[in-house]
Formats: sequence, C-alpha cells, structure tokens
Amino acid sequence: MVSQIRFLMCAPDHYDVDYVINPWMEGNIHKSSRDRAVEQWNKLYNAIKNHAIVDLVAPEKGWPDMVFSANAGLILGENVVLSRFLHKERQGEEPYFQQWFENNGFNVYTLPKDLPFEGAGDALLDREGRWLWAGYGFRSELDSHPYLAKWLDIEVISLRLMDERFYHLDTCFCPLTNGYLLYYPGAFDSYSNRVIEMRVAPEKRIAIAEADAVNFACNAVNIESIVIMNKASDSLKSRLGEVGFQVIETPLTEFLKAGGAAKCLTLRVTEPIGEEIHANVSVESRVIRMEGHLLDAGLINRALDLIVEMGGSFQVLKFNLGEQRQSTSAAEVRVSAPSHEVMEEIISQLIDLGAVDLPQDERDSKLEPVLQAGVAPDDFYVSTIYPTEVRVNGEWLKVQNQRMDGAIAISQTPNGIVAKCKLLRDLEIGDKVVVDVLGIRTVRKAESREQRNSQEFSFMSSGVSSERRVELVVEQVAWELRKIKDSGGKVVVTAGPVVIHTGGGEHLSRLIREGYVQGLLGGNAIAVHDMEQNLLGTSLGVDMKRGVAVRGGHRHHLKVINTIRRFGSIAKAVEAGVVKSGIMYECVKNNIPFSLAGSIRDDGPLPDTQMNLILAQQEYSKIIEGADMILMLSSMLHSIGVGNMTPAGVKMVCVDINPAVVTKLSDRGSIESVGVVTDVGLFLSLLIQQLDKLTSPYVANVG
Repeated sequence: MVSQIRFLMCAPDHYDVDYVINPWMEGNIHKSSRDRAVEQWNKLYNAIKNHAIVDLVAPEKGWPDMVFSANAGLILGENVVLSRFLHKERQGEEPYFQQWFENNGFNVYTLPKDLPFEGAGDALLDREGRWLWAGYGFRSELDSHPYLAKWLDIEVISLRLMDERFYHLDTCFCPLTNGYLLYYPGAFDSYSNRVIEMRVAPEKRIAIAEADAVNFACNAVNIESIVIMNKASDSLKSRLGEVGFQVIETPLTEFLKAGGAAKCLTLRVTEPIGEEIHANVSVESRVIRMEGHLLDAGLINRALDLIVEMGGSFQVLKFNLGEQRQSTSAAEVRVSAPSHEVMEEIISQLIDLGAVDLPQDERDSKLEPVLQAGVAPDDFYVSTIYPTEVRVNGEWLKVQNQRMDGAIAISQTPNGIVAKCKLLRDLEIGDKVVVDVLGIRTVRKAESREQRNSQEFSFMSSGVSSERRVELVVEQVAWELRKIKDSGGKVVVTAGPVVIHTGGGEHLSRLIREGYVQGLLGGNAIAVHDMEQNLLGTSLGVDMKRGVAVRGGHRHHLKVINTIRRFGSIAKAVEAGVVKSGIMYECVKNNIPFSLAGSIRDDGPLPDTQMNLILAQQEYSKIIEGADMILMLSSMLHSIGVGNMTPAGVKMVCVDINPAVVTKLSDRGSIESVGVVTDVGLFLSLLIQQLDKLTSPYVANVG
C-alpha cells in the first residue's frame, strides 16, 4: 500500500560536480558519471514511489545541484520557508523552487537577503510533529531560527554543527517514526549533544559510528517503518531492525561526490503537525557595542571569533572605522546564541574584551542575596582581572579589590553603596551578589598603536618569548625596574627554590639590597634552600660551587629548619648573626615584607611559613596591593596563584624553563603579561649585568 506521504524530487538532467562548496566535492570536479547518476537516481525514485507519492520539479540548466531538492525550502502544512543559499553557486535555484511552491498553492515566506538558511537540509521535523530540529554552523545562520518558529508556529531546537564533512543537518541527523532518532554525535558540539539527549530518550537514540556516518547513513528517507539510504553496516541494519525498521539500500555513490545522498535528493512535502504545538524558540539575541582601536589591537576579530567558537552567531550592524591613526573605531554587533545559558557565557567573555551590552545602559545589574555565608547565588558573575563597573540604582560603580575568579558583592556602607570583588568564602549573609551579565562593563584604555609601541613593555604583547629573545626581554625588564625604582613604585617577586639551585640567589639578593624589590612571595622551600646555601654552602645537599652532592647533604635542609625554629623566626636568626647573607637576610635587613605559603609537602616547616592557606592568600594579597610589576621566577603554583590575585594594569614577567608555566600565565589575557622560557639563574645574571649598564632616565648624566 502506498502512503499518502509526498516527496518532491528533481531529475539529474544537468547534474555534475562543477565547483567546490563542501569537502566531498574536493577532487571530484567533472568526475561524476552522468549515466550512472541517472541510473542511481531512478532507483531511488522508484524505491520511494513504491511506498509514497513523488512530485517532480523541472531541472534547470546551469544549476547542477538543483537535484538536491531537500534544500529548496522547509514545508509545514500550507506554509513554506524558501531557502536563502549561502553560496552564489546555488542562489540561482531559489526562483525556480519559489515558482513551484507558489504554483502548488503554498504560502511562501522569504528570509532577509543576507540571512542564509538552506531549507530541509538544515531543518528536520520530529516525526511525531512535536518540534523542529534546526542546524547551524556552516550553511544556515542561527538568526534564521526565530523566523522559522514564527512563520511555521512551531518550537525550534537549535543544534550546532562542528564537522565540515557534515555541513547540513540532514547529513548526520535523521528523525524517524515513533520518536526514534538516527544520528552521528561526532558532528555536534557538546551543548547540542546534551540538548539531543534531553529531548530523546536513551532507548530511542540510535547513535551511529563514523564508518556509517561517512557513508551518509543518516542522510536517509523515512517512510513510516521504511528507511531508504545509500549504505548501512550489518550492525546498523540489525539495530534498526530490532526496533521495527526495514532498511532499503540503494547506492548513491555518484551523488556522494557532491556531498549528498537519499535525503538530500528529496524534500518531504507532507509533514505531521501537532495541533497543541506552537511557536517557541530558545534563540536569544543581544546587541553589543565595542569602542577603541579595534583593528590595531585585533579586538574585533577576537570578539567575532569568540562568538562563533562558543556556539553563537553574529551580525555586524555598524562599524565606524577611525579616520586617523589616533582615532578610535566603534562597532555594534548583534550576537545570537541557542539558549540563555550559552548567551551568558558569550557575553561574559565579550565583557572581558571591553564590549558593552547595549540594553544594559538602561538596566541595572541583577542582584541576588547571599543566603548562606560563603556561598554565592546560582549564575553569579565571575570576576576577571580587568577593571570592572556595575550599574546599581542607575549609577555605574567601580568594583574594588579587582581580581580573577571572585564574585561581585554589593553592600550598603555609611559612605554609600560599595561594589567589591570577594572570594566565595568571604561572602556574608546580607551581601547582594551580581548575577547574569546585565549592567556589567569592563574599562579598557583605548590606546593607539603609537601609544602602545612607545611603552617599554610593548614587546610584552607577543606573549611567550623564546630563548633567542631573552636578551631583549632582559633589557626591557631592566629599564622597567629602574623606572619603577626611581619613581618610588613597587615590584613584588614570586620565587621558587629553582632560583637557588640555578645560582640565582646572589642576584636576587642584590636586587633586594639595591632597592629594586618591595615584596617577596614564595613557599617554605625558597627560604629554606636560600639559608641552606648561605649557612652550609649547599642547596638540596649539592655543593653550589663544585656541583656535587656532599656526604649527609640530604639532611642539610632539615638542619637549617631546626636552627631557625630554635630562634623562633628568620628575623631573630638574622638578628642573632646566624643568617649573615642571602635573600631572606636582605629582606629582614631592608624591611622588605615577605610571605611564605606552606603546602602539604613542607618539612618542618619554618616558623615563618603560613600553613593556613586562607591566611597565606590574604598575606599574598596584601603584599601585592599597589604593585607596578610582579617578577615571577620559576614557581609554577605560586605564580599562577599570584596571577589570579592581580588585576590588569600590573606588569608581569614570568620566567621558567617549562613553557607550560609561562604559557598559562600569558593565557590569563592581560597584555601586560609575558612569559620567558629560559633558565632563571641565567635570566637574573643577565638582569644584574644590564642594570649595571643603565643610567636612569630620570637622572641627568654627570660629566
């Protein structure tokens, strides 16, 4: 018995691979056999006609892909949304398909001219008529989905395609009768896979392997219990058979050369409609504004790439390019995301780039109270290193104590409303915390190319410097250290024990003695091995002059710890004349504050080592406050911790022999940060040599 389901097909009279607009076409231009294509198409046509009704649209010369009628549009009931092809090679098909739809009594809806949507290739109705699955990422734009929901009065579920081989939704996704779904999970991002799993019960999901996917097993025609496809593995046929489907294979290898198979060659004209189903779409759109040297600094490219990488879509509404070198540019961009959850993630990242969500100019930040001490409300905004402002009661407030990975707490004080970054553990009942991404903006200085290049730290924008650039980096750091010293600024050093092991201890001691360092951060080890070297001549039991282990040297660090514990503190040991030189000696003698944060592996530890992690973090934060530069010397954990506590605007130099450490610090996003991959002892030696050569730019040369 023939079903009343109808399909539209187009004969392959003019079919060929004439161009490349998908990966399957690569290497196949004019390599398709016309006779074999006609033979394969006729077999598919007859296989469908045995079970359903087939209508035909006349093929037109010059449009070889018109045979793929699935892309003509999307039909539901008497309404059809006409396709807007992305590539010019297919755009000429649109009027012919529109004419067929109109001649057959359909109401035709047309999308804005520059909004790509490729019909039933990227929009597949659930076979139970419950909703519309809509793909985006390669050929169709996310912004087309709200139009589909409105015009077809149906719920639209957006799915992002990630594998260019599966450029249309119907190449990797096939809803089947009775709520089953045949699909290839590898074609989608993690968010879309989660959406699919939430909508389709596990027993209804038929996930296929890549071997079946590349044979376009999902590009199938479903007619009730019949599934017609190019090819299927025995295991897939068995799985489909177990749930009541009969697989009909009909080779379509000539059409695979153009990136299509059974489903691509057909457009289903009759679709089930659920009367209780009405328009609904989770796509959310916002308009953001960016200002500054958007092209010079690459901000606009970073913003647009970020939107796409995180699963969104964009349309540049306005772009005013600065007319002079010193002029700033401005852009307004509409950002779309498949859900509010994804939109929040995108906007929070764009805020970090200095973007302003335009509607927020009229809306305050969303605030929710802290109900349990040390616990933020759900969806709280996570702070960054960049100076941030929040809008409260119609006024923008600068956030105090700016740092990464905190919450923004709003509290009423005798001096008015205050916004402050707080770690989760510091939140108190009564605080109100900023949630969502409304009413938030970061403050970025709009520096021109000339301004950036005139600064001594302009080389820092390159991120990680390799060995061959060490001398250049050292020269620039030396200039910066001298400038900060002469202006009464503040430099904080974070150091690990490798400084001692590589012979850099004497150089760091000199930096402290000569006034280049105003704070020292580290762990138990840097202090222990510094004093071991200066008391016993070894570091980790290795003679620092001869480079060989000494008998019983493995006990030296414990002897040092025991000695300091006897005196009660490092300062008291210095005062008693026991510790006579070294990094810790110079800190005590020059009144340089230091903080040693302990860890589970510490021996002893020293009496000065703070074993309470929270108190250690507080001590670190206090010493960092007001710093102009932080010099991080081979201490991965302490350096990363300090980086998270430090706001933008503070210059950072991270020196480590391990590229992974310096890359992690550079990845925090601050343009004032740089990683230098080199031996820290060599770096400090070269730094001292360079400082000896310098004459301060703030002191006149003398005769």
